[in-house]
Amino acid sequence: MLCRLTIRDFVLVNRLELEFRRGFGCLTGETGAGKSILVDALAFALGERADVSLIRQGADRAEVSAEFTLDEAPAAVSWLEDHDLDTGEGLLLRRLVDASGRSRAYLNGSPVTVQQLREVAEALVDIHGQHAHQSLLRNDSQRALLDAHAQLTPLVAEVTLAWRHWREAQSLLDTTINGIETLAAEREQLSWQVREVEALGFSGEDWQHLNEEHKRLAHAASLIDGVEFSLQILGEGDTACEAQLGTVLNRLTDLSDYDSSLSDVATSLRSAQAELGDAISTLRRYSNRVDLDPKRLAHIESRIEGVLGCARKFRCAPDVLPELLARWRDRLGALGEAADIEALTKRVAFSRARYEQLARRLSQGRQEAAATLGLAVSQVMHQLALGNGRFEIGLLPIEGGSAHGLERVDFRLAGLAGSESRPLAKVASGGELSRISLAIQVVTSQAASVPTLIFDEVDVGIGGGVAEVVGCLLSELGEERQVLCVTHLPQVAARAKWQWQVTKSVETGQAHSNVVALNDHQRVEEIARMLGGIEITSITRQHARELLGLSTLPLV
Repeated sequence: MLCRLTIRDFVLVNRLELEFRRGFGCLTGETGAGKSILVDALAFALGERADVSLIRQGADRAEVSAEFTLDEAPAAVSWLEDHDLDTGEGLLLRRLVDASGRSRAYLNGSPVTVQQLREVAEALVDIHGQHAHQSLLRNDSQRALLDAHAQLTPLVAEVTLAWRHWREAQSLLDTTINGIETLAAEREQLSWQVREVEALGFSGEDWQHLNEEHKRLAHAASLIDGVEFSLQILGEGDTACEAQLGTVLNRLTDLSDYDSSLSDVATSLRSAQAELGDAISTLRRYSNRVDLDPKRLAHIESRIEGVLGCARKFRCAPDVLPELLARWRDRLGALGEAADIEALTKRVAFSRARYEQLARRLSQGRQEAAATLGLAVSQVMHQLALGNGRFEIGLLPIEGGSAHGLERVDFRLAGLAGSESRPLAKVASGGELSRISLAIQVVTSQAASVPTLIFDEVDVGIGGGVAEVVGCLLSELGEERQVLCVTHLPQVAARAKWQWQVTKSVETGQAHSNVVALNDHQRVEEIARMLGGIEITSITRQHARELLGLSTLPLV
């Protein structure tokens, strides 16, 4: 759900922060006050076109931030996790454009591309009206909407996986048939490489152990000399530390009988004596273990040289050789399978049959859903002053199929501009498209996943009873989703749970747009203005109270 929109220096807006509520809300105001600017600002934050014309006159840059909760947007959460972006307690989309025309975008403070902004935005908001941020006209969105409404999305995933397996098998078969000699040469090359590395009997851990042992053997003489010297100084020489420390300790122990303050020193020396004894014992054991072994050193050096030579031959680090060996073995296994054309042909046939079986099931489900959805949307359209219109869903065959099935989904319309059905984008005007979108969203609201809907110009060319129907439908949709409607019709605005008024003022020669959240009394005045125009009478106020269901609200 959209919970906050912050706008700075955007077109006519100086500074504006809006707190959104759940359910159905309306945005009203005089013509030219800037209602559409707020929708444009949100579209900008969601990844729409950006240029310097969006920057308020006299400002250095325009900036819009949109904050969302993610409780009802699992697709957005999944997208963020797939892109290793923090979900936190919500999602903040921030977009700005500066005077040079450069645009920047951020998700929860992390810089992203505008394309990434658009991708996550499609799971959050759908703007219906004459705006580019409009999913209804895209065939892929139409297909996804139909599949979601028919609860076919899991089957679509199976079809996509089966398609990929089929195409991979076909690609391997084609490569095998067209390049048997090439594959044989590659197999021979890999076999030689595998033999070379296998002859080393080498693992990643071996390299570390070899280097450690070589270092020890190469410096064995120095180690032996150093240990013997240390033993002489610490415990075995005529003036060894161990003996002298014992002498000092005995003397101080006797003296502590005369001055107890020396007891602490004696105690510390006893600890030092014990640790010194441990150190001497360890050095003696080490001295007995370390010896000169020229043959072992030569063997280790020969082995290291072999590993280094092999690594140079294959242009890699020595510790990468085991990983290369595993990859070459896997590739040899795949080439072994690829050499069996008969087995590959059977695999292609099996994969294709599996795909076609699932795709036919998907087609059947789409045909049934297309008929029922088309009829249901047409019925709602008739309530919206589109009485001659008929909504249809075309399923156009794709030769050879695709990852999404055997057909392309095409939303079509008949009865508005001739009896023949034609693609939605080529028939409907902006206002008609908004109302058709409304009809589709009402019918598919249970299946659609986008939690916030914005309707702009849904009331173009309608009035009276149809306007009341639009208000009822939006109110119904607002029971399940967050809905914001830009409207000039009082019948629509009166159905909203909350209402904002957009006003425009001129200060120091510059126009500014502002938004005010209306209370009950202010809503009465705004609805009355929308009903009666410039002069508001007691009759229009009473009519406004009746529309709002506030007939008992006292006059002010």
